[in-house]
Amino acid sequence: MKERERHVFVVDDDESVRTSLATLLDSDGYTVETFVSAAEFLLHAPNVGPACLVLDVQLPGLDGLALQRRLAEKGRIEQIVFITGYGDIPMGVRAMKAGAVDFLAKPFEDQALLDAVAQAIARSAEHWRERREVGQIRERIATLTPREFEVLRLVISGLLNKQIASELGAALRTIKTHRGRVMHKLGVQSVADLVRLAQRVGVSPDLPGT
Repeated sequence: MKERERHVFVVDDDESVRTSLATLLDSDGYTVETFVSAAEFLLHAPNVGPACLVLDVQLPGLDGLALQRRLAEKGRIEQIVFITGYGDIPMGVRAMKAGAVDFLAKPFEDQALLDAVAQAIARSAEHWRERREVGQIRERIATLTPREFEVLRLVISGLLNKQIASELGAALRTIKTHRGRVMHKLGVQSVADLVRLAQRVGVSPDLPGT
């Protein structure tokens, strides 16, 4: 992973904590930005690429758990490592169920934080990879003609070429041509691959009679 992709945001209202964490993370090769509040962080443009958010639970105004919910609502994919001096088990469970990578009670070992951040960056990179791939699939699907898209939905419903021809009132040869173009444009070799690709972007089968 390129160095510029190792980006960590620290949100904590304690200046000494922000400074010490920034120094630690910088020494481990991360690009670090610090924020005093959730509101200040939300003013920052979303990072383009993998990122970790080291987030204090107790913050003035919008607290850490509320910020976690807000980011999820916005579809943001920064991976969160919570830190807290006042946390309890139920709070940690809520944070983890909502997708946090870790929940560290202060004081914590430097290595524990670095391990959690490394895991968060790896998870964030995987989310970005998935997002890019889904975007590429959607771009390829957008190149299909309306009739090719119809054929796609009928193929993934399990119909044979002659059944699709009957459903669309088209010649069998025409359906074979459309099907071949669909497979070529989407870069797949089998119906199973076509089904998996369609599922990844939410294209549903067209079941005749439903």
